[in-house]
Amino acid sequence: MEELGEIVGEFLMESHENLDQIDRDLVDLEQEPNSRDLISRIFRAIHTIKGTSGFLAFSRLEALAHAGESLLSKLRDGVLPVTPETITTLLATIDGVRAMLAAIEENGSDDVNVESVISSIHAQMDTEAAAAPAEAAATPEVAAEPPAAEAVRPAPEPVEGQRKPLGEMLVESGAAQPSDVGSALQQQLEGDERKLGTILLEEGKAQPTAVTEALQAQTPKRSVADQTIRVDVDLLDSLMNMVGELVLARNQLVRGVTELGDTGLVRSAQRLGMITSELQEGIMKTRMQPIDHIWSKLPRVVRDLSSSLGKQVQLVMEGKETELDRSLLEAVKDPLTHLVRNAVDHGIEDVERRAAAGKDPEGTLTLRAYHEGGHVAVEVGDNGAGMDVDRIAAKAVEKGLLRAEQIAGMDKRDIMAMVFQPGFSTAAKVTNVSGRGVGMDVVKTNIERIGGTVSVDSTLGEGTTWRLTIPLTLAIIQALTVDCGDQRYVVPQVAVLELVYIDGQSTKIEYASGAPVYRLRGKLLPLVRLDRALGLDVGGDQGVYIMVLQADGRRFGLVVDRVLNTEEVVVKALNSRFKDIGMYAGATILGDGKVGLILDVSSLARRSHLAVGSERENATGTSRGSGGTGSGERLLITAVGERRLAIPLDTVTRLEEFPRDKIEHAGSREVVQYRNQILPLFRLSHVLGTYSEEPDSDTVPVVVYSEAGRSVALVVDRIVDIAENSTNVRREAEDDGLLGTAVIQQRVTELLDIRRAILAADPNFYRDADDEMLVEA
Repeated sequence: MEELGEIVGEFLMESHENLDQIDRDLVDLEQEPNSRDLISRIFRAIHTIKGTSGFLAFSRLEALAHAGESLLSKLRDGVLPVTPETITTLLATIDGVRAMLAAIEENGSDDVNVESVISSIHAQMDTEAAAAPAEAAATPEVAAEPPAAEAVRPAPEPVEGQRKPLGEMLVESGAAQPSDVGSALQQQLEGDERKLGTILLEEGKAQPTAVTEALQAQTPKRSVADQTIRVDVDLLDSLMNMVGELVLARNQLVRGVTELGDTGLVRSAQRLGMITSELQEGIMKTRMQPIDHIWSKLPRVVRDLSSSLGKQVQLVMEGKETELDRSLLEAVKDPLTHLVRNAVDHGIEDVERRAAAGKDPEGTLTLRAYHEGGHVAVEVGDNGAGMDVDRIAAKAVEKGLLRAEQIAGMDKRDIMAMVFQPGFSTAAKVTNVSGRGVGMDVVKTNIERIGGTVSVDSTLGEGTTWRLTIPLTLAIIQALTVDCGDQRYVVPQVAVLELVYIDGQSTKIEYASGAPVYRLRGKLLPLVRLDRALGLDVGGDQGVYIMVLQADGRRFGLVVDRVLNTEEVVVKALNSRFKDIGMYAGATILGDGKVGLILDVSSLARRSHLAVGSERENATGTSRGSGGTGSGERLLITAVGERRLAIPLDTVTRLEEFPRDKIEHAGSREVVQYRNQILPLFRLSHVLGTYSEEPDSDTVPVVVYSEAGRSVALVVDRIVDIAENSTNVRREAEDDGLLGTAVIQQRVTELLDIRRAILAADPNFYRDADDEMLVEA
């Protein structure tokens, strides 16, 4: 009985795999109705299920599989055509088989009523068969098609394992003479027990290389079934946990041995470390599976759902070979399925609406997966109706999630992120499939539970893209250990771009309206002080490190006291109390046996208002001119009199404060000596005709701008903040030197065009620069 139970378990496992493949093949067959290969493959899979179910005495399952096999036989022989109705009937058959397998697994019986499915199969065959004579009479030449189809059936494949004689292979390749091979065979007939290859080699009739190659070619390759074995998932999880503990023990051992300084022990510890890393890598590979493992079920989902809704949807899948840890695949399966169903139900319009909008009647749903900086990005994009940001904002205000005055200062992606709030939906009617926003909070919760993120971007009338960012694995990661005060923390290495040491002399931290920034290769880098973010005592700005990190497509610097070393750490899950804090992604045991908290880089960025939106530059990129500004661009907010001026942050070279007594005159220009050059000063209050009181301070705040090897200092009254432009620009031409206005931080702010402002102050500035370049040339 125990053996029978194992056989049934094996049958169930193989049958589920076969059914998943049949699902995919049937959806493909609908697109390629003349593909004999697909029909033959489906037929063989159903035939296998029928044969085994008969052997195991599952008579109802056998009857259903037999009916499906009969219909497929007629399709294979060309007696019946492949139509959408046929595919629907076959898919219903597969669903019936799947229901029976579930019943067998649950209670050992196939007692499921599938008479209606079998009846529909027979009705399908009878209807098509009745139509066939009429078609044959109308087109006599078609009547000859089934016999012709029979005639061109492929010949049986050669018996697996058949091997060519070694002598024949050597003669064919020219490596041995037929007479020499014949002589060797005669010796074997006369009682010589040596192998043919040995005789030829010892008599010098063949080269060793030729014989070796022939023997390798002669050896039959192992089948796929022989090359793979099934391993229980719990066993893999147990192995992964043990390897994790081994890595921790290795780290502690290596640290202890290094401190002892014994050369022999150090070599042994290094060897142990290498073997542990290889073992860990091997175990990780056994857990990695292509994302196609969960994608394979989605063509059927899209096909059934689009048919029931009367829509035309083409599914495009890119990057299906991208691999993920098995446990993460399971966690992603349900959120991904929900996003796909949501896109078909609410994203892509019906045929009439698409035609009215001038679109292709067939909508496109694109699944895309790719590796990005130690993570896997999975995108679900549709070219449907898109999401109405104004409608979402109104709904958010109605539900009390936002205040009306907040909307103007918000980025559109922040507004769209409201759909992840529990129960949020803008759907006119909630269907039994999905409502846009209904269940999206569950999607977000499930993805964040595994250390991932989810975001949405949409353009009204053009489509919507949902983006999941998922870690490759949850088990073991490369990390940097850092000190902040007397506490030790861990930063995942995939997020670290570079390290900068701040000595306070040649490298300094600057401040813009109290916010720390650092000038990194000509660009202002926003900084986050880890001690301040964690509520610790805030240290100084000398002798510290800046870790340049990437989070949600945005770079920022994390200021820490010390960077210690890199090591592999085993990620341990945190309990709910720590998760609620939102600053930590997990914990680990460090080499010295102490517990170290793993920092959540994205959370640090969000808490510091650095990752309001994601700015990912694609391959084509968007070039920003000196005055151009768009949604999501970071701006330096300054004040000139009563007016707020915004300057694109990527055009700012430095922020300085010059002593008033250092300002001199050269002709009609104000200048200052700056870094071994004479720097012109342009007062924006003069350029814009703004009244500005002379402040009491002894210094003048300026924004240094450089272009074509020349620099100028733009004098402002004060530096206010660094912010983002989150609304569309309303262009005006009232003042020269301005691009227009925008509402930023709930205040009307004017957007400065630096080039035009400089020309307004000095029309000869760029001409002088060109003359200088000509003289130098």
